[in-house]
Amino acid sequence: MGEPDPAIVVRGLDFEYRNTKRRVLDAIDLVVPRGQRVLVVGANGAGKSTLLRVIAGKHLVAPEVVRVLGRAAFHDPDLSTRVEILGGRFPFDVDLRVDEILARASDLDPVRRDHLVEVLGVELDWHMHAVSDGQRRRVQLLLGLVRPREVLLLDEITSDLDLVARQDLLEFLRRESEQRGMTILYATHIFDLVDRWATDLVYMSHGRITFRAPLAAVEELRTDPLPRVMERWLRRDLAKR
Repeated sequence: MGEPDPAIVVRGLDFEYRNTKRRVLDAIDLVVPRGQRVLVVGANGAGKSTLLRVIAGKHLVAPEVVRVLGRAAFHDPDLSTRVEILGGRFPFDVDLRVDEILARASDLDPVRRDHLVEVLGVELDWHMHAVSDGQRRRVQLLLGLVRPREVLLLDEITSDLDLVARQDLLEFLRRESEQRGMTILYATHIFDLVDRWATDLVYMSHGRITFRAPLAAVEELRTDPLPRVMERWLRRDLAKR
């Protein structure tokens, strides 16, 4: 048997938002094998969030340009049960408890649900209209991860979590990728812990991917930690503007 198809294939992706003349993504080529944990790094406005949203099927692109799990990212509705994107605002502020929200989904694996509740430190009696930003983020992660997915796209999802919560979440995601083959793209500006977590690095600048390699192959990481290397790269980009 041959190798399985890559989880994500992007070929010649150009993208600009409607009614704008600025190209947000420019000639993007990206192939991500299944099971990889990829850091997506770049300055604000580099195109990271847009790339994740396009891969998640949130924007119309030609079927042959972005393929996820062998299917057209935007055009195949079946991908909605196999691909999850998490990030951005989570304005779920109705007067419902977490356990009431979970009870509405009858097809959940109770073992996985309970494990995630423990990993994320979620209290089932939290009322969603009265939680902090960090607690709201934990609930968003719980609801997004409680059903297994094959591709997970994370957009600055840990910015509201403390160090322990980030560590526990990353360890859970590592197991998901190693044991279940889940593919993860993680756009972040928080670099603590991820140098021991990620398998690969994608660096974006001005809508382009300017660097793509396994993390172990990044020469500068042999002498400097990841946060210092990324700071140097980001400052170099800012100096070019």
